[in-house]
Amino acid sequence: MPVATPVTPVEAVQSLKETENVSIEAYPSSFYADFLSEHAKNRLPSPIRGLFHHEKVPGMISMLAGKPNPGLFPITSIAITVRSPLDGVTEKTIELKGETLEEALQYGPTHGIPRAHKWFMGLQEVAHNRPQAPDWDLSVGAGSQDLIYKAFLALLNPGESVLVEAPVYAGVVPLLVGQHAHCVEVDTDEHGASVESMRHALENWPANKPKPKVFYTVPYGCNPSGVTTSLERREAILQLAHEHNFIIMEDDPYYYLYFGSAPRPPSYWELEARYNDRPRGRVLRFDSFSKILSSGLRLGLVTGPRALVEAINMHTASANLQVSSTTQAIAYTFLSDWGYETFFEHTRKVSEFYRRKRDVFARGLEKHLTGLAEWTTPEAGMFFWIKLHLPSTPVAPEGDSERVIKEKALEAGVLALPGKSFFVLGRATPYVRAAFSLLDENDVDEGLRRLAEVVKAIQA
Repeated sequence: MPVATPVTPVEAVQSLKETENVSIEAYPSSFYADFLSEHAKNRLPSPIRGLFHHEKVPGMISMLAGKPNPGLFPITSIAITVRSPLDGVTEKTIELKGETLEEALQYGPTHGIPRAHKWFMGLQEVAHNRPQAPDWDLSVGAGSQDLIYKAFLALLNPGESVLVEAPVYAGVVPLLVGQHAHCVEVDTDEHGASVESMRHALENWPANKPKPKVFYTVPYGCNPSGVTTSLERREAILQLAHEHNFIIMEDDPYYYLYFGSAPRPPSYWELEARYNDRPRGRVLRFDSFSKILSSGLRLGLVTGPRALVEAINMHTASANLQVSSTTQAIAYTFLSDWGYETFFEHTRKVSEFYRRKRDVFARGLEKHLTGLAEWTTPEAGMFFWIKLHLPSTPVAPEGDSERVIKEKALEAGVLALPGKSFFVLGRATPYVRAAFSLLDENDVDEGLRRLAEVVKAIQA
């Protein structure tokens, strides 16, 4: 199967040059006042961190912060050895020392240490063909989950409505339930979120109740469904965001894990800047480096309207001050050494690796679960969303995978997640999510054989 390659940095820069003279109106910061929660509006800025940037003014003598003296830090150097993405073999050792090490070990700005923040801004510019501009900003988080949690707090008051895909990433369910959000499920299919389902909900919304402020989506290799939202759906949903006044929270940890045969569709964040017939600023984008660099580094990005990013920063300044300067410095050191082109080559190889894993799992499904289940082969991500053929029950006409997976499959030595975990309203469902990222071919074959035996026993 041919694999789509991302736009190269050279092509992206050329595209940016061609769009430099296109004037696209952006929403002013005041526009977002109605989107912010009372929690966000009432949050006081950090009296110290709000003045950090003045320390960089030449000649400034700072008595501002209680920063520890770096001469007392016992760490005198940090060396990291990185394998080259170009040949997958050559290794290079890079040392953090001097001012770079001092920055890595010291407090830094809430939105990210300067070198890393600048590199990530450039990455978003090149990867999404969107020139840097005063209306948007970026902040580094302790993984995208950290930023998503803070974004929901910044946008939603208790009881306010949010549109969510059904099924939805299970990690946001506790966040939304904990905030007492009114969750409205949007149906999905093999092309992504259903525009008809969303439009029906919005056009028939009760007149005495505020419409949803937010639509939460995972548009590439959706966790759990594996679906990548089509370009046509993205364009239609962006139009609905303007018509019904909501923000798209684009949670995109699998953007770089796209291995479909067709060209990768543009992100919502890129797409909204392509058209000059409506203002930009409807997308709050979340990126993760967990799937492509290291999950243990705990690095993620939020990119979007400056006013919303700043609301998230204010939460961080109060909650955890900043993301670890050390992990940011480590990531920046080898990423800047690579450059954008080598970074994209690395992600291309990562996506190709997972494509091969996907193919092995697909063959195992065909071998063991044909006639016992249904599935759609994903074009991104790490998951298959499998509909088991289970006996009907009075409360679950298509069957319920909850007990099957948590009890029967577990007893048979297979661990997976029942589909109920991925619906905010906890509906009964015959679906199960299976991750293929770590399994070798033998484990895939044996695991699916065991699952097939469980389904057969239940059908008997």
